[in-house]
Amino acid sequence: MKKYILKEPPSAAPKKIGYKDDLNPQQYKVVTDSDGPVLVLAGAGSGKTRTLIYRVAYLLESGVKPENIMLVTFTNRAAREMSSRVETLLGKKPKGLWCGTFHHIANRCLRVYAGELGYTRDFFILDEEDSLQLIKSSYEDLKKSFYQTRFPRPKIIQSIISFSINSAASIKDVISRQYPYFEELTADIERLNGFYIERKKSSNSMDYDDLLTNWLKLLAETEDVSEHYRNQFKYILVDEYQDTNRLQYEIIRSLFSYHRNILVVGDDAQSIYSFRAAQIRNILDFPRHFENARIYKLETNYRSTKMVLRLANESIKNNVEQYPKHLISLSPKGPKPTLVRLKDTNQQSCFIAQRMLELRQEGVPLGDIAVLFRSHYQAVELELELAKRNIPYIIRGGIRFFEQAHIKDVLSYLRAILNPRDEVAWKRALGLYEGFGKVTRDKLFSELSKYSFGLNVIFSSAFKVKLPQKANKSWQDFARLMRILEDEPNRDNPSNQITLIINSGYDKYVLNSFENARDRLKDLEELSNFAHTYGSLKEFLQDITIREGFRGETVLGAIKDEEFLVLSTIHQAKGLEWEAVFIMGLSDGHFPHPKSMESLKNLEEERRLFYVAITRAKTHLYMTYPMSHPHYRFGEIISRPSLFIEELPQDSYKLWEVDVE
Repeated sequence: MKKYILKEPPSAAPKKIGYKDDLNPQQYKVVTDSDGPVLVLAGAGSGKTRTLIYRVAYLLESGVKPENIMLVTFTNRAAREMSSRVETLLGKKPKGLWCGTFHHIANRCLRVYAGELGYTRDFFILDEEDSLQLIKSSYEDLKKSFYQTRFPRPKIIQSIISFSINSAASIKDVISRQYPYFEELTADIERLNGFYIERKKSSNSMDYDDLLTNWLKLLAETEDVSEHYRNQFKYILVDEYQDTNRLQYEIIRSLFSYHRNILVVGDDAQSIYSFRAAQIRNILDFPRHFENARIYKLETNYRSTKMVLRLANESIKNNVEQYPKHLISLSPKGPKPTLVRLKDTNQQSCFIAQRMLELRQEGVPLGDIAVLFRSHYQAVELELELAKRNIPYIIRGGIRFFEQAHIKDVLSYLRAILNPRDEVAWKRALGLYEGFGKVTRDKLFSELSKYSFGLNVIFSSAFKVKLPQKANKSWQDFARLMRILEDEPNRDNPSNQITLIINSGYDKYVLNSFENARDRLKDLEELSNFAHTYGSLKEFLQDITIREGFRGETVLGAIKDEEFLVLSTIHQAKGLEWEAVFIMGLSDGHFPHPKSMESLKNLEEERRLFYVAITRAKTHLYMTYPMSHPHYRFGEIISRPSLFIEELPQDSYKLWEVDVE
C-alpha cells in the first residue's frame, strides 16, 4: 500500500512589525514594557484589542514560546478574531498558543487531568438544555419530599445555582438577595442542587460551571497539576477584566503565582454585568490583589468626536469608585450632543422616527443608526411607530416586545375576548393553568366549537364538559376571570384588563417561570400603562397586530435587505458602535432604574450604563426626555429629567424642544 504524505506549506517570510509606527505611545508602552503584574485601563474605543494582539506578537518575537502564553477572552468569537489577527500580524500561525474563553481552556486542562477528580478523560459536557433536563429529572425524583408542589421552573433553579457558583455566594444568600419570594423553598433548592451534583458525577458529566470549578479544584488540590500549569503559563493575558467574576479571579490568581506575569485589560467605567455575577472589585482591587502592579491607561479614542467624549467624561466623573480617565478624541469636532425635550412617550417615538429618516437623507445609512434604551418596555411605542411608517428594524440580542412569551400570554386572554373563535389564543391562555395539557385543551376547545361562539357560552350553565379534577378547578378560575374581563367597566378598557390578568395569578406564574421575573413584571406594568391611551380593546389589538410579520421595505425608496435600524438595550450594545445613536427614555424613574437609587454601588453601575450608551456614538448623539408618561392608575405622570441629565453641564449639549405642525 502506498502512503501519501501531506506536507506543511512553506512558511511566508517573517513580517517586520512596526510597533512604533502602528501604535500610539500609550499602546506602545503597554506592548513593550508589561512584564510583571499590569493593569491596562482601556477607555471606550481606545484600541484595546489591537494592543493585546501586538503584545502577544511582541512576546513571540522576543522568544517566548506560544505554549507559554495564555490569552483569555470572553467569547469564542473574540478568541477566533484575536488568533487570526495574531497570525496575520506575524505572517505565520503561532502553533500552541493557548487562546480561548475560560471554559475552553478549562476543558483542555480537564481532558488531560479529569482522572484526578474521579472523572474519565472523555467526560460529557452538558449544554444548557442538557443541564435543564437533568435538573428537571432530579426534581421529579425528589418532589414528594419537598415543602410544596408549586416549584420554580428548572431554568430558575439553574440560574440560582450558577450565580451561587460564579459569585462564590451560598444558595441561601443568592435566594435572599435576588429571589426573596422563594426563601421558604431554600432548603429544598439546596437539596435539589446536592442531588443534581451527584447525578452529574455518576454520569461522568460536567456542566459549564463545573468546567471552572473543577479546573480551580485541580489547581488548588493537586500539587503536580498545579505546578505544571503555573510553570507553563509564563505570560497570562486577560481581556475584559472588568467582567470577570469571583470564580474566574480565583483561577487567574492561582495560575499567576509562579512567573508573576499577568496583564489584564479592561475598563471599570464599562462594568455593567453584575446581574451575571461580574464583580467590579476585581478590577478596582487589582493593585491590592497583585503586589507591585503597574497601571497603564489607554485614553486616546478612535471612535467618537470631541463633543461626544466630553459628554461621556462629564458624566462618568460623578462616580466615586473608579479609576479616573479622560478620553481624548482624534476625530473632528462634530456636532454637540442634543437633548430633546418631548411632551410624552408618543411624541418621543414620532421624533426618533422622523429624525432618523432625516439622518438617512443626510447620508447616514439606516444600519448605522441605533436606538438604545435601559429596559425593553421603553421601546413599545417606538416599535409601533416604526411599523406604521414601514421602517425596517431589528432588536439586537432579543425579540420584539410583543413577541415575548409573557406579553403574548397576557394578550392571549384579550384576543380570546375580542375573537372567541381564536383557537391559538384560547389554548395559549388555558395552557397557563394547572391540569391543562395539550390533550385537555384540545378537548375543551372542541366542545366550545360545538356552540355558537361567544363568551356567553362559557358563562352559561348549559356548557358542560368533563375534565380531570385539577383542570376542572382551573377552568372555573379561568371562566371567572374571563367574566370579570368582559363585564363593565372593564369591557373596553384594555389597561384594566391587563392589570386584572396580572393580579389574578399570572404574576405568580411569572415568578415561578422566568429567571428575570421582575423585569418581565415591569414589562407587563408598562404594557398596561401603554394600553391606558386606548379607548377600546379592538383599537388596541389592531394597533399591535399591524406589526406582525412586518419587514418594511418601502421607506424613501428601495432599502437594501441588510439595512435595518437597530433597537437595543444598552447591555446588548456594549462593544458596538454606530454613526448616530439615540438614547431614549431619559426620565427620572426610568433611567436610572428606580431600585438603583437604594445604594451608591447600584447607582454607579447605572451611570456606567449611561456612559456605555454615550460612547457607542461616533458623531451624532440624541438623548430624549419625555416630560410625561401614561400610568394605568394615575393617568399621565409628570416626569423630571434623569439624574444623569441633570448632573451634566448645560454647555455640553444643545437643547431642542419639539412642536407639532
